[in-house]
Amino acid sequence: MSNLQEKKQREQWSSRLGFVLAAAGSAIGLGNLWRFPYMAGQNGGGAFVAVYLGLLVLVGFTIMLAELTLGRYTQLNAIGAYKKISEKWAWVGALGVLAGFMILSFYSVVGGWVINYVIKALTGAFNTADMDALGGMFGSMITNPFSPIFYHAIFMILTLGIVLGGIKGGIEKYSKILMPALFVMLFAIMLRSVTLPGAMEGVKYFLVPDWNAIDGGVILAALGQVFFSLSLGMGCMVTYGSYIKKDENLLKSALSVPLLDTGAALLAGLAILPAVFAFGFDPAEGPGLVFVTLPAVFSQMPLGGLFGVAFFLLVLFAALTSAISLLEVVVAYVIDEWKWTRKKATLVIAGVIFLVGVPASLSIGPWSGFHILPNMGIFDTLDFISGKVLLPLGGMLLAIFLGWVWGMENAIKEATNDGKLNFALAGVWTILIKYIAPVAIAVVFVQGIISTFF
Repeated sequence: MSNLQEKKQREQWSSRLGFVLAAAGSAIGLGNLWRFPYMAGQNGGGAFVAVYLGLLVLVGFTIMLAELTLGRYTQLNAIGAYKKISEKWAWVGALGVLAGFMILSFYSVVGGWVINYVIKALTGAFNTADMDALGGMFGSMITNPFSPIFYHAIFMILTLGIVLGGIKGGIEKYSKILMPALFVMLFAIMLRSVTLPGAMEGVKYFLVPDWNAIDGGVILAALGQVFFSLSLGMGCMVTYGSYIKKDENLLKSALSVPLLDTGAALLAGLAILPAVFAFGFDPAEGPGLVFVTLPAVFSQMPLGGLFGVAFFLLVLFAALTSAISLLEVVVAYVIDEWKWTRKKATLVIAGVIFLVGVPASLSIGPWSGFHILPNMGIFDTLDFISGKVLLPLGGMLLAIFLGWVWGMENAIKEATNDGKLNFALAGVWTILIKYIAPVAIAVVFVQGIISTFF
């Protein structure tokens, strides 16, 4: 009886649109606006995009539907979902909760950098195209012992404020505001970028594949980006899936989220790379593309100050919608398993995550000489363990769990609302879950370890 009462009391999304925007918000974050353009720039442009789109269908949709199905069937958090089907597998869910905790601890630090850059854009700090000066500005900001922690605190306060409001009144409400605003600003910046003189070279580089550029490295980079971008393997989609009503169409939702996420990634690429080409900068600049190269672009662009403010506000919105999903993964676990109130769970977990983020921030500055793993400080260690170990491991084990423990017959029954929905690709989904996805993810996992240490 108590389980039935818990299910009745569990919060739910008010509509499929609300869920799709919230889940898309989880997926659309720094992975799209910061990581995707520079990954494309470093891996052959259009070749990387073509491989990414193919893998998005093969692996992205496959694991997305798997996580949502498991979440809705169990109506529980990432750990409880596994435990309900098999107690022995609860530790796999724990990997996701741990990944969400670790990612947000350093993700919030980067979110703080973005807030700092919003203020810099508002105050006209981007008034030079000198890459050394802009690189020095970025370097002095992230290595400062106090400033990044202050902005990290502001970012965490914004995040916990939204999560405190719950599913309908917090996450769904703000996602409905932030996501449309994000797409409007991204589209406006993209239009400005592609109409700059010389921008078409960047468009061509980004959208026209050079098939000769595709090699093992490009394929592995694209597969890693699919996981990073879609928030897979970290318990977010299992948790969000647990708030979906039983009569909603999971198949459409599982397709809508990757499509919106991909749309944002492609718009981000078209907003950034054509402008980079137009002003003669290096598209393979790497992680500095957003914080160093783009301010140089804005300094030379007509109305660049205005577009600079709009762009960094856009990045902040994207970072926030992802951060709230990461916090919700841990909060949902504590509410379900420890029976805490949402207020207590959110405040305590957010406080602990903030405290873990402090040494992560300091490890870029005054504590840069302190290494946990070889050549890795606290920030890089958190990034490595979560991104290259826990996420692919969680995704691979989820596919094995669904395909071989819970069983595809049960999964398909849940995904199709007890057979009421037509799922023409059920057979293909079964093959992908049981055989292809685990192997593909295992390759990324092993490659990530090898490339880091050998």
